[in-house]
Amino acid sequence: MKKQLLCTSAIALGVAAAAPASAAEWNLDWGGFFNQHVAIGDISVGDPGLAGTDFDGDGFDLHTNGEIIFSPSIELDNGLTFGVNVQFEANNGFSVDESYLTISSDTFGRLVVGSENSAGYLLSTGAPTVHSLFVNSPSTSTFIPFTGVDAGPAATGAGVPLVALPFRQAGLSSFTEVQGNNDVQRITYYTPSFNGLTVGVSYANQGAVNAGNSFSVDTNTVISDIFDIGLNYSQSFGTADVTFSARYGVGDAPTTAAAAGDPETWGVGLSVGFGGFTIGGSYGENDNNEIVAGGTAGGFGDSEGWSLGVAYDAPGPWEFSLETYQSDTDNVAAGGAVIGETDREAYALAASRDLGPGVNWDIYLIYEERDSDLTAFQDVEGTILGTAINLSF
Repeated sequence: MKKQLLCTSAIALGVAAAAPASAAEWNLDWGGFFNQHVAIGDISVGDPGLAGTDFDGDGFDLHTNGEIIFSPSIELDNGLTFGVNVQFEANNGFSVDESYLTISSDTFGRLVVGSENSAGYLLSTGAPTVHSLFVNSPSTSTFIPFTGVDAGPAATGAGVPLVALPFRQAGLSSFTEVQGNNDVQRITYYTPSFNGLTVGVSYANQGAVNAGNSFSVDTNTVISDIFDIGLNYSQSFGTADVTFSARYGVGDAPTTAAAAGDPETWGVGLSVGFGGFTIGGSYGENDNNEIVAGGTAGGFGDSEGWSLGVAYDAPGPWEFSLETYQSDTDNVAAGGAVIGETDREAYALAASRDLGPGVNWDIYLIYEERDSDLTAFQDVEGTILGTAINLSF
């Protein structure tokens, strides 16, 4: 789909250092994206086990998501291209999201060093979609609350958290990381494409985000030695385009946490396109082994989820998609005992119109519900009807 794309080391460095000086000049590229959403919604949050916490929310809301991306690069005489990618959040403050260095060539492949997602995450595929408020990701949370930082209505006085689903884990998306270690400092190597097959491997010393460096965080308190491997195979067979992905990741559990074992994640995805249609799906799983930091409640329970969808690129400027993401997540108490489960179902019907180069207009209807059998958390149900202008430059 034309909107789907919106994202040894020592040997390479030694070759570069041995190369003669080059007259090549830096290519000072930059770009980015900006998505502006306008939606009306009907949101209900309630907990039958806690009196006075039910409430209904509806009305009009806005959501902005944008990044300015600087990606300067230079190709040396030895054939290696050195580059930098720095991504600045363009809404609610101007902060750095990801930043990393790259070394690449057609024969060497690509080396990525810095704050970025793992190879397993970036090589994954899933259900197709044509709009920019994804259900196979935390994007719907901008209108439908889900995280522990959101509290119940102030009138209750209890500040009871809503259903908590861990970030970058299968409860929210099949695009997972080991215990959700998103954008940490890591080293990743991708092979060149061999007849459509690309393999990537990643290593991160520890799973703390924005730690400054690996030595500023005690690896006894966070997951460490995180390895990921992923593959992506994309090829055409006659009139059909096929993409398959698979990934696995594992890390060492912190020694200061109650845990039954080391955290893992794995997943597979498949997409088939023909005659303007694309059908695809994915499955992801996080096995956190009930890791509970400091023995407190609300730890990282295991989760699994799957996506399924179909998209149609109609003749002319319109595209359409219908998709779902469904998951379940274990709720964990102090000591690591599983004391309940949170189930999530999300559905999206969408249309997108190409207005010009880098300009799209979306219309979407999304329904999502999450049911928890814990009395300490609240059930959530929401329907939103929205539209968005998406700029890519």
